[in-house]
Amino acid sequence: MAYRAPVEDIAFILDSVVPLSGIAATERFAEATPDTVSAILTEAGRMATEVLAPLNRNGDLTPARLENGAVRSSPGFDTGMAALAEGGWIGLSADPEYGGAGLPHTLNVAVGEMIGGACLALQLNPLLTQGQIEALQHHASDELRALYLPKLISGEWNGTMNLTEPQAGSDVGALTTRAERSDDGTYRVTGQKIFITWGDSDVNENTCHLVLARLPDGGKGTRGISLFMVPKYIPDENAKPGVANSLKVVSVEHKMGIHGSPTCVMSFEAAQGWLVGEEHKGMAAMFTMMNAARLAVGMQGVAVAEAALQQAAAYAAERVQMGAIITHPDVRRMLAVSRAEVFAARAIGLACAQALDMATATGDETWSARAAFLTPIAKSYGTDTGCRVADAGVQVHGGMGFIEETGAAQYLRDVRITPIYEGTNGIQAIDLVLRKMMDGGEMALALLDEVAAGADAAAPALPDLATPVAEAAQALRAATQSLLAASQPDRLAGATPYLAAFARVLGAHFHLIAAQKGAGAREALARIYITRILPRNAGDLAEAAAGIDQLTAIPDDAFGLGA
Repeated sequence: MAYRAPVEDIAFILDSVVPLSGIAATERFAEATPDTVSAILTEAGRMATEVLAPLNRNGDLTPARLENGAVRSSPGFDTGMAALAEGGWIGLSADPEYGGAGLPHTLNVAVGEMIGGACLALQLNPLLTQGQIEALQHHASDELRALYLPKLISGEWNGTMNLTEPQAGSDVGALTTRAERSDDGTYRVTGQKIFITWGDSDVNENTCHLVLARLPDGGKGTRGISLFMVPKYIPDENAKPGVANSLKVVSVEHKMGIHGSPTCVMSFEAAQGWLVGEEHKGMAAMFTMMNAARLAVGMQGVAVAEAALQQAAAYAAERVQMGAIITHPDVRRMLAVSRAEVFAARAIGLACAQALDMATATGDETWSARAAFLTPIAKSYGTDTGCRVADAGVQVHGGMGFIEETGAAQYLRDVRITPIYEGTNGIQAIDLVLRKMMDGGEMALALLDEVAAGADAAAPALPDLATPVAEAAQALRAATQSLLAASQPDRLAGATPYLAAFARVLGAHFHLIAAQKGAGAREALARIYITRILPRNAGDLAEAAAGIDQLTAIPDDAFGLGA
């Protein structure tokens, strides 16, 4: 079955569950009228369904390749990129001063999900570009913004993020790429970076690299790192790609999935660069890009889950084994649980985007704190949902799911990277229980207050659903208070199950809202989530409370590491 962009589900959430109306009521986003939002979602859905989805299989079967030092893209990706650029989709939420539409980021996140569901490998190109736009808007000089933002927003140029090195992955402070000051005020960047998504492109006329490097007087660790704009081609006086910079693609990785997205090993050899932000403070600028990308990656998980689920449901309706297998209880269970999880993950991601928009529109730090707290949850739960649903999709297909020709396996292979890049989900959990709890748990408890209030409001109409949600929120509140009192090692040992439990409570909260706003399928899905998925929290909270000692008590030779 061909992918269909889930315009109706997204519109329902933005209308009734995570309302866009509050965002549109602000002066900053007053142009996001209901008619405008409807037109954008409809047109983006049409483009994703009709133009981009047919390219997905091409990207898998005919991967991006390195040829004579340049990347050659999968068939049709040039057409897809042209549609994204010509439609103005890359700059949907970017600053109008530089050619953006200035619309809410929530809309951009919703559109990004549809693009990712249609063709994840191609969507990575604008995703990284949008992250770079965000970083430049906040940290670059006026001159750099004026030069690069219009080109990135238009889609003429694409942007990348260069952090990882062979010896410096999650420990960014261990990087060895160096920068030297030049007499003309620019810098010379030398080093090698790996895992560079869309590190070269023949569907954009220039590729703009944001590169982390250390100046000679940069201190050790992350505090001494600076950030540089290092373009493939140095722009000339007319803002056109000029002479080639001294950088190159060493190789393109052979990956488990997203074959159409070139993942490059980049070599910079005294390449000319321009400082972004202040010297030795590059991590602040890069984190702006990474935080934007983390929510986007969470929605990638939702996107692939949606596509995999659509295909699995269509197959189940057509495949006959003692009747259509969609009528078999276990197959129907897999499909129902998957659909309920996709809804929850989508709502959490859009709630995070909503908080970002409200922070932008109002300047209220409470909204900023809310967005910061929801970001690791949206990233982790969205991507874990993507893996679970894609895996269930293969299972629904049975033996045919293991045969590549059906396409079911591609979804599982493609989505498997999402819990890893832009900060592994383990790192997201650590961020949640350490950095995001530095407020003494204030935001966590405030969110649980909202869940409890929502359950109280729903109790008269839906007592059998409201009660377990209220009880789950109370159990999570107790776990949060215990976590706050625990040692750091004990927090870290329970971080991942704690994050999963928090995500489920939020998912149940949004399902409960949906059940009140839309009867029939909405209430039925809420029952699936609250009665079949939410109870898993008991096990996760038990694990979250188990502490570090059980883990350290296991000797290394138990893992087969003995002599």
